[in-house]
Amino acid sequence: MERSAVVEVMQSILERQGKGGPDLHDSATLREIAFRSLDFSELCLRVEQKIGRELNFDASTLRNIDTVKDVCDFILQAAS
Repeated sequence: MERSAVVEVMQSILERQGKGGPDLHDSATLREIAFRSLDFSELCLRVEQKIGRELNFDASTLRNIDTVKDVCDFILQAAS
């Protein structure tokens, strides 16, 4: 899965919730774009469906995720 695909899924989650079309640049914080923990869970589920397997990750890593870049890096690492 590519970084642009992760951003696309994030954007679709936000748009479906009527949160507008924020600019999802790497340095945008999740707070700025109103991307909540449930949104993150939905993102993970959608990625798992796309790649056909569960993501592999350590839950303690989640505490350090603050920006769009962090989300993309986390998803890409967990999917590899």
